Amino acid sequence: MGTIGMLKSAGVGAGDEVIVSAYGNVEVAEAVLAVRALPVFADIDGDTYCLDAGAAEAAVTSRTAAIVGVKRFGSPAGMGRLEELGRRRGLLVVEHREEADADPSAVARRRVHAAYLDGRLTGVRTPAACEGHGYQQYVVRVPGNGRPDRDAFAHAVRRRGVDCRVPVKTPVHRLPDFRREICLPETERAADETLALPIGGELSRRDLQRVVAACNALGGLLQPAF
Repeated sequence: MGTIGMLKSAGVGAGDEVIVSAYGNVEVAEAVLAVRALPVFADIDGDTYCLDAGAAEAAVTSRTAAIVGVKRFGSPAGMGRLEELGRRRGLLVVEHREEADADPSAVARRRVHAAYLDGRLTGVRTPAACEGHGYQQYVVRVPGNGRPDRDAFAHAVRRRGVDCRVPVKTPVHRLPDFRREICLPETERAADETLALPIGGELSRRDLQRVVAACNALGGLLQPAF
């Protein structure tokens, strides 16, 4: 059952509020609107990119009916804390699946690739360790002055023959249909600094070495902004 179906079956509807993340997954906010409820955006955890339980609790009001969590980039971190919050406050907690789970051999291969990159990349911040991470995407942080440096870094890496992409270009609360004047610092920072590097199971060791060489040649040029 999809997110809309789970919200409907729980009786979530007009007049209700549903707490969601603004870091990607616009379809989650659209699902909330589809059942005539109001999406309420809360900040993410800066390490896992998942909805932060503390921020979600701070957003709870008397009209809050549900919380929607997402295992961002294959990381299951955070869902347990959201479920505990739901039990404590009497709220429905729904898990929105970002992508279909791959077969175990593909997940195992991505984990091997992630471990290789974790141990060799310098100049970028590698993903936070998390038991059960499926690495649907391998997302790093590029230091420096936020979006300008990240975008320049991505351009330079691509020129060296390495495919990469910005996983979330604009947070949902900045999109025209959902625009809110709210402060979500971790969400904004993540949108400005994150970059997804190749991690697929089809990559060879030579491909991974090319990723490391391209990133390490550039990473030392950028220093974290203060």
